[in-house]
Amino acid sequence: MPIRVTRSVIPSLFTCLNLFCGFFAIVKTSAGDLNAAAWLIVMAGIADALDGMMARLTRSSSEFGVELDSLADVVSFGVVPSYMLYVAHLHTWGTLGVLIAALPAICGALRLARFNVQLVGFDKDYFRGLPIPAAALVLISYLVFHHVVPGSFIEALVPSSAKPMLLVTVTLAVSLLMVSTIRYDTLPKPTPRAIRAAPLKYLAIAAAIVLVVVTGGGAIFPAMSVYLVFGIVRQTLAWVRARREDEEDDDTMEEIETTPFDI
Repeated sequence: MPIRVTRSVIPSLFTCLNLFCGFFAIVKTSAGDLNAAAWLIVMAGIADALDGMMARLTRSSSEFGVELDSLADVVSFGVVPSYMLYVAHLHTWGTLGVLIAALPAICGALRLARFNVQLVGFDKDYFRGLPIPAAALVLISYLVFHHVVPGSFIEALVPSSAKPMLLVTVTLAVSLLMVSTIRYDTLPKPTPRAIRAAPLKYLAIAAAIVLVVVTGGGAIFPAMSVYLVFGIVRQTLAWVRARREDEEDDDTMEEIETTPFDI
């Protein structure tokens, strides 16, 4: 019986490439080559973006693709960054280091499980919680391009003695943001109509890509940090605005209720 090859195979191939990059990153981390492991995670992120793009182009989005993508993501963007954190520094902290290093993998798995059960349709404008690929890029870019590299701009801001605590702080923050309900934008579709609707967003993305290339990866952490903080600030402003509107509504209701009894 001949094997039937459908168009859904195309995005699945990119998902498998994502998973292979994650596995290869584990191999490189075990060999002590954190720099190569970091770039393999970046390649996994590119493959992860392309599998969704291919699924839309071939109109082959499916529940199978979503599940396979989540399995690949939890390895490449959850387990691998956790292992890199442990090998690079947290192994020196004993059992506590194991617990802290495991947080990105655990919180990433929880975030993906929540995403899958809440998924309605395959096109979304935003994610609830920090996406796991973005979390991985924040962690590995700080670890490889700033924590283990002497003379980085982070070292000018933070003394070397405080860098281990900064590494733990970044790990905890990213892990908690993955399981939060803060909204983060999805990767926008590069269509002419979308670019005309939000030119500043695409300009910012293009500028970030150029900076990453020019700096040899050093700009990944600052760029991803802006994305991370932007989501927090936007959510905070939305919460404050909603509270003010609720208070105004309450004041209006009280006035309406008391007016008929005025003499």
